[in-house]
Amino acid sequence: MNLSLLDPFSLAQDYPESLISELRAGHSTCIRFNRKGDLLASGRIDGAIVLFDVETNSLARILRGHQRQVQYFSWSPCGRYLLSCSQDFRVIRWDLTKSGLEASRTVRFQAPVYCAEFHPKNLGMFCCALYEEVPYLVDITTENTLKLPLPTSPKRAAISDTEATEKRAVQDAKQLTTASVFTSTGDFVITGTSKGWINIISTATQETVYSMRPTNGCITYLRLTLSGRNMVLNSSDRIIRSIVLPDTLVPDELKLIVEHKFQDVVNRLLWNHVTFSGDGEYVAASTYHNHDIYIWERSQGSLIKILEGPKEELGVCEWHPTRPVVAAVGLETGRIYIWATTNPQRWSALAPDFAEVEENVEYEEREDEFDIQPVEDVKKRRLHLETEEVDVVTIEPVRGEDVGGWQMPVSLEEEETESEEENVRIEGPRRKKSPEPKKKKKKRRLVLHDEDS
Repeated sequence: MNLSLLDPFSLAQDYPESLISELRAGHSTCIRFNRKGDLLASGRIDGAIVLFDVETNSLARILRGHQRQVQYFSWSPCGRYLLSCSQDFRVIRWDLTKSGLEASRTVRFQAPVYCAEFHPKNLGMFCCALYEEVPYLVDITTENTLKLPLPTSPKRAAISDTEATEKRAVQDAKQLTTASVFTSTGDFVITGTSKGWINIISTATQETVYSMRPTNGCITYLRLTLSGRNMVLNSSDRIIRSIVLPDTLVPDELKLIVEHKFQDVVNRLLWNHVTFSGDGEYVAASTYHNHDIYIWERSQGSLIKILEGPKEELGVCEWHPTRPVVAAVGLETGRIYIWATTNPQRWSALAPDFAEVEENVEYEEREDEFDIQPVEDVKKRRLHLETEEVDVVTIEPVRGEDVGGWQMPVSLEEEETESEEENVRIEGPRRKKSPEPKKKKKKRRLVLHDEDS
């Protein structure tokens, strides 16, 4: 019904235009949409995870398991599992079909976790990058957790000079892995290092099969499109690079080429976070010490839009997988800001005789338009309307969205809270602290005695 009110030309626009709304449930630090686009996961600074329903912008569920700030999310393709990592040295896999921490699987490490990404086909496996530690390939398909360390040193060409080889080995030993992600097939893990190297590591052998150095700065983030054919990387040299990945990664014939470089040549801005659009045609990035979001067209490499945001710096930004909607987190307030297209409604789609006028026009009523109707006819009309069945459960599919798939049951007992300090653990569901009753002050009564009594 609502789609018929929208202008078809406005639906064809593929990128957002203006800030339309904001979400708030505690101080958010990171966000991510699921593959279907009906849920938005928000990690808070106190370790709680809030799931928002995208259609209604309402609170769907709260997951509590981390003790410190949540750093990163990864959704399974079906949307049933959620992988979260935090500064409390833990990675938790959540099963959203059940509620409670007992329905999750926790893996603890020796350092804070930068990021953790699901294997695209095996949901019992993930890769992660740690703070000043080697990355790991983790297998949790069995009760015993298997942690396989991944190499950090790049694969270089052989050099005849022994001294040069030893010098390179010392330099490579100082490198740290700062980002990791699986390829679309899951056969390889792509990692980024603090010295600007990209390593492609085999999942089966845990050995580096190819390395390249697109930048001299530290690689802070890696992201693939949903199809897995394009990759974008953010580094500390103020340049965002897009790389095209071949359909089949053959180690002997593998060669990665930088497709485009996105940067602000005038202001020389640093980029906090970068993401792809759902179809991979656009690249969006939030800026350091700024409140704007830049959007480039990937095929041409040109800047097409600068989204003006609130008067605060923005951190993690995410693009909806099927709609022209961008969400970003404010670093100061922790609010989630949402940009989308403004769609004017066409009421003539429902009422053919409806006409929009620029100025007030004197209305001429018909002869029988406001005649008094008999009471019996009005009652019959109302009874007839009451017998009609109205479907309020079925949700109409949105253009481009996946109709099938698993859908999380929404919990109606969750309460919106600003922080964990406002909740108290009691038997049963969590409730807000009730204010203490005020003590009643005793009033003194003044009694006047008559002289005669």
